[in-house]
Amino acid sequence: MMELLEVKNLSKHYKSFDLRDISFTLPKGYIMGYVGANGSGKTTTLNLITGILKSTEGEVYIDGLSCEKDMRAYKEKIGYVGDESYFPEHLKIKHIRGMLKDFYGTFSVEKFDSYIRNWNLPENKLIKDFSRGMKVMLMFASVLARDTKLLVLDEATNGLDPVMRTEVMKLLQEYVMDGERSVIFSTHILSDLEQIADYIYFIHGGRTVLYDAKDELIENFLLVKGESEKIPPALEKELIGLEKNAYGFEAILPSDKAELLGSAFLFEKPTIDQIVIHYIKNKGEQ
Repeated sequence: MMELLEVKNLSKHYKSFDLRDISFTLPKGYIMGYVGANGSGKTTTLNLITGILKSTEGEVYIDGLSCEKDMRAYKEKIGYVGDESYFPEHLKIKHIRGMLKDFYGTFSVEKFDSYIRNWNLPENKLIKDFSRGMKVMLMFASVLARDTKLLVLDEATNGLDPVMRTEVMKLLQEYVMDGERSVIFSTHILSDLEQIADYIYFIHGGRTVLYDAKDELIENFLLVKGESEKIPPALEKELIGLEKNAYGFEAILPSDKAELLGSAFLFEKPTIDQIVIHYIKNKGEQ
């Protein structure tokens, strides 16, 4: 399996925050969900991958190429969409088209124009008068009209209506379909990742918590519910993110500890959302 993205021992040290030893690989043709609470280091990692930030330690390769070796060729391989529009607000689409055409060798005016038409983006309005959804779709049009290898999305679907989000999910699946390109996607909307992610990388406080194929991750845990007073000590020790309320409790349990459950509790496969929420709760209690 050919790796498109290789991240090796990536670290970035700040006075108030440390991102430490982030390592993973993303094969060609796959989508990775990069998840964690606010302030966990997701944007820092993505900015290191795109070359916006320089790492304190570690290496990143896209299709075997590092930013240090050839910055221009490296950055040509990346399409980036964040949660804030990066286009000057006083411009119109025609100005954006001209800038991209001059700046990127692989930019296709035909592809760009077909996205603009399909998404009914207004040619004659200033960018500042675009809705949030229009700004996001303009960013997608600009990156999908280029010949890139890796899409880096940082909360790109925030604030999009469900129809637009569904459209974006479809675009991402089409993007990786040729088996040559990949996507790394940071989002708070974890239900989006349930649909399309092949891998999940979960980061908390600048450290790796979980990293696995999505289906494996879901198989590795159980969502357990029941009456709080019936939890035996041996089970309580293994429960992750134990949450008690008036109706009982809910927690995550590693699947290999299932024999501790007996018949007193209900359990089912968790969603990615539930795994992440209980882990974050657990980290907060440590």
